[in-house]
Amino acid sequence: MNNKSELLSQLRIDRDANSPGRAVWPWIAGGIIALLLLIGGYRVLSDSTPMPVKIQMARMATVDSSSASVLDATGYVVARRQANVSSKVTGRVVEVLIEEGMAVEKNQIVARLEDINAKKSFDVTKAELDAAKAQVAEVRAHMVEAKLNYDRNNTLLQKQLVSQASFDIIKANYDSLRAQLNNREELVNVNEKLLAQQKQNLDDYILRAPFAGVVIAKTSQPGEMISPISAGSGFTRTGICTLVDMTSLEIEVDVNESYIQRVHAGQLAEAVLEAYPEWKIPAKVAAIIPTADRQKATVKVRVAFQNLDPRILPDMGVKVSFLNPEPVEKQKPKEPLGIRVPTTAVRSVEENKYVFVVKDGVAQQRKVKLNASYGSDVYISEGLSAGEDFVVDVKPEMKNGTKVIQE
Repeated sequence: MNNKSELLSQLRIDRDANSPGRAVWPWIAGGIIALLLLIGGYRVLSDSTPMPVKIQMARMATVDSSSASVLDATGYVVARRQANVSSKVTGRVVEVLIEEGMAVEKNQIVARLEDINAKKSFDVTKAELDAAKAQVAEVRAHMVEAKLNYDRNNTLLQKQLVSQASFDIIKANYDSLRAQLNNREELVNVNEKLLAQQKQNLDDYILRAPFAGVVIAKTSQPGEMISPISAGSGFTRTGICTLVDMTSLEIEVDVNESYIQRVHAGQLAEAVLEAYPEWKIPAKVAAIIPTADRQKATVKVRVAFQNLDPRILPDMGVKVSFLNPEPVEKQKPKEPLGIRVPTTAVRSVEENKYVFVVKDGVAQQRKVKLNASYGSDVYISEGLSAGEDFVVDVKPEMKNGTKVIQE
């Protein structure tokens, strides 16, 4: 009997022992409800916050036959006036006054060479000139005395107060001094020319810019030898710097000889630098070089920029489009192509194409029909009208009805 009572007491539920676990469940349920409310509020808040996008107004694109390209060619920007500034003498560089990218004026000093020997030669020649001038002054002083003696004895000879032999000696002395004076004066003239030559030689040790331009390369440093003729050893430089006249920039292109008949002097053209593909530069054909390259079967064409810009640099790659040379009265009217938009504005879903049209701050997905493509752009013939705003760069999370705002 006692065993049965003990077994029944073990099966009894102790409510006080279970009370702590029972108190945890309301907290867990409350946390789950709060998390659901937070997620729902975030979704509502996200839907109400406008998405920043780039918006652009649609415009009708046309093709104009007057500006249509009849031939495209590639080439490089070159300078018609470019020089490797060197010296006329061989010498050691003692000073370089330029750096790459520096603009210089005509006759501006760019470097100096060691001129110690040239200065000494100049000083010697100047001293010889001074000595020759002193000799001229000495002979002229003797000439004054000889002239007075000649005149006086000539008068006495007329009165037969001196002998003819004595007068002849005085006359010979006077003529000799006059010849010596002429010789000394010629010697002064020679020394003046020698001094001018030495001065020019001394000036040759100063290197100057032959024209105004920009330094694109600095090829020598102080302490190096420079010579107008290459020594062949590799240790003697042949120039101080490379100077380019930026006002002489133009384009050189090679045109296939099969299409050279499409190009003529004075023809308008359009140049696009590889560094700035969106920038179209007005240009004009300057000349067609009247010879062909038999290896490449091309003819070189010079194209001049109508407006120069600091962004145009020598040796840049460039694409040239030679425009239609027909007179205006023979040109065809403009033909519509559709709305030109970047490919990033079009979303593809299977075979369908869509753009997002923005109206009152809301992006609406609209089906469109494409007409043609041009590089990174496409032409829309149906579904988008000129004057409507569209999203330029469609983001993956964008959907129909998304609120948007201009970036």
